[in-house]
Amino acid sequence: MAGLRAASTTAFTLVVCGTYIGVGALAHDYGFSLPWVMLANVLMWAPPAQVLAIAGLGSGAAGVEVAITVGLSAARFLPMVVSLLPLVRTPGSSIRDLLLPAHLTAASTWVEGFRLLPGMPRGRRIAFYNGLGAGLIFWANVGSVVGFYLAGSLPKLLTACLLFLTPLSFLSSTLRNSRMLSDRLALPFGLVVGPLLALAQVGLDLLWTGLIAGSAAYGVHRLREAMR
Repeated sequence: MAGLRAASTTAFTLVVCGTYIGVGALAHDYGFSLPWVMLANVLMWAPPAQVLAIAGLGSGAAGVEVAITVGLSAARFLPMVVSLLPLVRTPGSSIRDLLLPAHLTAASTWVEGFRLLPGMPRGRRIAFYNGLGAGLIFWANVGSVVGFYLAGSLPKLLTACLLFLTPLSFLSSTLRNSRMLSDRLALPFGLVVGPLLALAQVGLDLLWTGLIAGSAAYGVHRLREAMR
């Protein structure tokens, strides 16, 4: 219950709800049913992946191609899961206990998990995180319903802007929660390197942005530590 309450009081409630208004409107425009959208929210739980799935399937792309694209887009969550599991597991946790927390990991749950979990007993963390993720998915479905039925009256530009709420909130929350110099530098470095690589039309620009900006930030951090 504590996780469900946290999902209803965090600022990410509004962010998730607003983002999924855009997802629901987009799904309506491509001819998908509301139950399909709500099921996709539970199974994929990532607006970028859902946008890829909706646009791909809605435009007639092969299901295998869409599945591969969505799977590759989800690879960005691997570092989040790897960093989260040591925070929630206990000596008695089995792989089965960790599957649901891994599935529920998204930008919103990951940020809120790292903010709230350290302050509670380790034995309660898995249940709390599962409740947090389930609560945010509930609000995602609420937003999807609103967007689905308002699709005809929502301007296209507003729908597109709503889809950017989650990445923008993730950037600001990550910066707020940063503690080490390498964490604080990685974000501005990435904001500079990313657009430059995209402008140069470098393949896998997001991957290279992470490698270049992250390595540079870590290098500055190690240099500073060595000079102390």
